[in-house]
Amino acid sequence: MAAFLLPGPQTGLCLRRPSSTLLNRRSSVPETRSLLCVSCSSAKHGSGSGERECLFNEMKSIACGVLAVWALTATSPVIAASQRLPPLSTEPDRCEKAYVGNTIGQANGVYDKPIDLRFCDYTNEKSNLKGKSLAAALMSGAKFDGADMSEVVMSKAYAVGASFKGVDFSNAVLDRVNFGKANLQGAVFKNTVLSGSTFEEAQLQDAIFEDTIIGYIDLQKLCTNTTISAEGRAELGCR
Repeated sequence: MAAFLLPGPQTGLCLRRPSSTLLNRRSSVPETRSLLCVSCSSAKHGSGSGERECLFNEMKSIACGVLAVWALTATSPVIAASQRLPPLSTEPDRCEKAYVGNTIGQANGVYDKPIDLRFCDYTNEKSNLKGKSLAAALMSGAKFDGADMSEVVMSKAYAVGASFKGVDFSNAVLDRVNFGKANLQGAVFKNTVLSGSTFEEAQLQDAIFEDTIIGYIDLQKLCTNTTISAEGRAELGCR
């Protein structure tokens, strides 16, 4: 049993950790159940100023809260992994919202309502997407082939399975975008920010990478994509 003791009013949280056989029935190594406790307790102190005592109590409350959250995460990792995409929007004009963009989210991807562009068709759109903020937009299954998306902001967008063949992403901010299984053949990444973005199983044949801004670790991951042409690998600096 693990316990964390902090001086303060007597409070506590105990959670039983499930055995590994419950978490993974295929595991051949059983694990006994254990009890994880977070305990916040204190002994009474002598007289002191009210201000110091109030501040001390606030610090104890914050510490106990942090430990409680940690305990819940440690005992139930499924909580963090169970997030799913929201249902497809039924709004009739949801595809047209790409022409307005997300005026709230910007680089942090925070929004009051997600921009749902899933399965929308923007083929050869040359004017209405340029420079728009599509931060945290849901783009899976959408078609942007031949579109001008220069200077667009797509921070934290979800573009799994989307098609961007021949799209111009010049001067765009595409950080932390999930391009898994997306078709990016012939896409132009000129002076484009790609830091934190993932391209697992993406098609990158004939994609142009000129003065691309990307972190070293992200670059190493991108270079493992075998569909990138020899010229593209040279532009990226793949070894």
